[in-house]
Amino acid sequence: MQSKLSLFTLGGLLALFSSSSMAAELPLDLTQTNVGIFALVVFGIAYILVMGEEFLHLRKSKPVLVAAGIIWVAIGWTYLNNGFSDLPKEAFRHNLLEYAELLLFLLVAMTYISAMEDRGLFDALRSWMIRRGFSYKSLFWLTGILAFFISPVADNLTTALLMSAVVIKVAEGDKKFINICCVNIVIASNAGGAFSPFGDITTLMVWQSGIIEFNEFFILFIPAVLNYVVPALVMSFFIENRCPVAVYEQAVLKRGALRIVFLFLLTVATAVACQSLLDLPPVLGMMTGLGYLQFFGYYLRQTLDSSVARQKVMAEKRGDEAALKRLGSVVPFDVFSKVARAEWDTLLFFYGVVMCVGGLGFMGYLALGSELLYGNWDAMYANIAIGFISAVVDNIPVMFAVLSMEPLMSHGNWLLVTLTAGVGGSLLSVGSAAGVALMGQARGMYTFLGHLKWAPVIMLGYVASILAHLWLNANSFTIFS
Repeated sequence: MQSKLSLFTLGGLLALFSSSSMAAELPLDLTQTNVGIFALVVFGIAYILVMGEEFLHLRKSKPVLVAAGIIWVAIGWTYLNNGFSDLPKEAFRHNLLEYAELLLFLLVAMTYISAMEDRGLFDALRSWMIRRGFSYKSLFWLTGILAFFISPVADNLTTALLMSAVVIKVAEGDKKFINICCVNIVIASNAGGAFSPFGDITTLMVWQSGIIEFNEFFILFIPAVLNYVVPALVMSFFIENRCPVAVYEQAVLKRGALRIVFLFLLTVATAVACQSLLDLPPVLGMMTGLGYLQFFGYYLRQTLDSSVARQKVMAEKRGDEAALKRLGSVVPFDVFSKVARAEWDTLLFFYGVVMCVGGLGFMGYLALGSELLYGNWDAMYANIAIGFISAVVDNIPVMFAVLSMEPLMSHGNWLLVTLTAGVGGSLLSVGSAAGVALMGQARGMYTFLGHLKWAPVIMLGYVASILAHLWLNANSFTIFS
């Protein structure tokens, strides 16, 4: 995605121009036409519905799926009336291929997270934290720090839900504490996801595009730390240092839990090796890793009876009635049930976004946007502005639009826009998937206005992370692909 011809916003179209039979066909500029304006209105309406998901109780995938269909039908109809239809067909297929790679990648990652959840890994972590009886201030810092370090491996949405579940359980009914902790968790999850290709869909898109190498993301670690620590430090002064009522909760790791964690790390290593050593798409390594999990699932099913029998004998010797009852309800591990539990609404939402943005780009709007944003502004200021945009509009379409614009930027600027798009969503509760999800999980306790009052403090972290990147990673601004 490094073409300098930013006029043609879809990289896949470049292949068409090498064909002599297509040489005369160029994408139509539809930005000033009724069809183009109609497409913009359709996308705008769809996105208003997406932003109102929490209030309308309408899953975010529905409006963008319909909008994508309408936009591409409008494109196809326009090109057909102009006597040719090959260009939109190839453009659609290019966008579909781009989505398919990310879909399979995310599906494997979500399947592993679901498998770890099924094996009780997250419940065991939550149970340990609850039993320890931490003070409110300790709980504030512990959930934030864990969210920061878990989100680069899991995703920021899963991490935020896990940590907030601990807070809601321990501080049940304390709205003020739950709200400030949820704000802290959202900031930490988004910041932690910004320095890892696996931490957020936006970082994954940048890595898969081939612009930034896997190891380059980690130079964003210190800026990400500052993005979290600066607002957390300020907010911590507003927390009473008292202990909540002790809550007893026990969770047991199911068989194979730690081995699934190892297989997930092996899968990540395989994906990185495919991209770094073989110059093959990382999705190849992820799908191979799904095979690892399937073989391990087969092993767990084949050895289930003997394992349960052995554990029953040990439980009977100890007189452990709870263990005997639990062993009586053990069911075989099924990989495909974990695939079914993936966040399909998010995956389908991503399809709608890719196709909507791809369609608008094919009409010429991304080239226009690139000229207005990166043509009139210095890339650094444009990338900082992207962070503010991602606080209002979900960072997935924002980052996909930037990638589709293909601005000629240094690695430092690509890392800057990766950072700002990731952490800019923390400025508002609706700016990230983690924030939206927590408004649902902690309904009435963590709210839009409850998050908004901390926006000036969060802004301090946003500015600190940008300044740290500009200072510490100054050399990266001289590197161009």
